Amino acid sequence: MHFSRFPRVHLAHLPTALEPMDRLSKELGGPRIWIKRDDCTGMSTGGNKTRKLEFLMAEAQAQGADLVITQGATQSNHARQTAACAAKLGIDCHILLEDRTGSNDPNYNLNGNVFLDFLHGATAEKRPGSGLDMNAEMETVADKFRAEGRNVYTIPGGGSNPTGALGYANAAMELVTQANTMGLRIDRLIHATGSAGTQAGLIVGLKAINAQIPLLGIGVRAPKPKQEENVYNLAVKTAEKLGCPGVVTREDVEANTDYVGEGYGIPTKDGLAAIEMFARLEGILLDPVYSGKGAAGLIDLVRKGAFAGDENIVFLHTGGGVALFGYTAAFDYDAPTMAAE
Repeated sequence: MHFSRFPRVHLAHLPTALEPMDRLSKELGGPRIWIKRDDCTGMSTGGNKTRKLEFLMAEAQAQGADLVITQGATQSNHARQTAACAAKLGIDCHILLEDRTGSNDPNYNLNGNVFLDFLHGATAEKRPGSGLDMNAEMETVADKFRAEGRNVYTIPGGGSNPTGALGYANAAMELVTQANTMGLRIDRLIHATGSAGTQAGLIVGLKAINAQIPLLGIGVRAPKPKQEENVYNLAVKTAEKLGCPGVVTREDVEANTDYVGEGYGIPTKDGLAAIEMFARLEGILLDPVYSGKGAAGLIDLVRKGAFAGDENIVFLHTGGGVALFGYTAAFDYDAPTMAAE
């Protein structure tokens, strides 16, 4: 777990805060709920991908890259953070955006993360959400740039490979150190899981230091067997990279995919309700794609009595609040009436 052995460029504001959510805990009447504020990592409003990008962008620099290419859904938090990190490091950025929702809403297609992609100077091209292998598609585009003489470094969707997952193996150590300093016994760690890198890194880190903190990923895309398989396979590779092969077993990987709804990037009623609850009780912004669905799962599990009243549950906030500006139509608010002076 000696992370200084790996190239890293320090971009994130770390450690992120670990805070109690007292009003939410009181409202739900269950365990005490805490939040790990990885929405506050810096770099273009923050988010979980910045931890991964510290290792990925350092690898790109070490290879002399003058262009990074990545891919994601239209309102990709990862794409936005990659564009921001590339801008800070003086590396060009090109993004492939996959249309996974079929939305024609101008806000969805041009606002939120998409607007910030362009603000950071990235270029982009779209792909239909028709079952394409987006990482393979990205490599095809990368080869075209290489043929033009560019030194290209490609980053998979979500930054989710063993290099990127190092960021969350390291975050596991950060979280446990904070809890030890605070005298906080963490009984369960919960977060939204999608491209698998966050959950894979966390489970490797937690197991490697024998933290004995159960980890639950609330799925936002794939069915449970596929999500758990993706996380486990990446965890195995990440553990090998860290020099602790075999530290993770298949039984260590748990995902609950009951809160996906109609599909990735499509808001759910419970997810929107969770966003409103966090905003109105704690002043914290979630997003409809990842953290909102993760929070919906957390809230529902608390209400179902899945946790004892004296437990401490930590919700890892993976960020993404800027995506709200791409989903304004989902909230169905009447325009406020303002009295003229």
